[in-house]
Amino acid sequence: MEFKNISIGYALTGSFCCFRHSIDQIKKLVELGANVVPVFSYNSQNIDTRFGTASDFMQEVEDITKNKIIKTIEDAEPIGPKNNLDIFIISPCTGNTLAKLNAGICDTPVLMAAKAHIRNNKPLVIAVSTNDALGANMQNIGQMINKKNVYFVPFGQDDYIKKPKSMVAHFEKIPDTIKEALKGNQIQPII
Repeated sequence: MEFKNISIGYALTGSFCCFRHSIDQIKKLVELGANVVPVFSYNSQNIDTRFGTASDFMQEVEDITKNKIIKTIEDAEPIGPKNNLDIFIISPCTGNTLAKLNAGICDTPVLMAAKAHIRNNKPLVIAVSTNDALGANMQNIGQMINKKNVYFVPFGQDDYIKKPKSMVAHFEKIPDTIKEALKGNQIQPII
């Protein structure tokens, strides 16, 4: 599988425990020839956690992609009129971001970038990571699955004993999900 001449918008939101998995996939996509344009949510840009510092994650992503991170709503808005991305992925996509996306709220660089991209009738891929996927966010997952040009990276429960409503994307399936989404297909099985 190759991604030469494919431009991928790649957004990270604040599910910090999944950053390593997601960044590994950014690296893989670049190795496969993709031009990856990174976007970070405000929380991803500013919160340091036990998983690492925001500045280290941002530096690593810029080093891998050789592109500057889109960090503001103002810098994300031109994605629509420029129409320069073939596909856009939010990975990890928190329940908060998913709920806002489903409701049409646009208050972060990631949401602006996603909405700007969607207006061009091109695919949006979601790699969900939320502790309430089988709770409050199930309705958002269901509604987003039914939207045109929206595709999900396959996902499943990550700790059904301690977090019975939590679900996380199978990040290693991101390249295959993108490949299928570019053809207008939802990779199966989703769950």
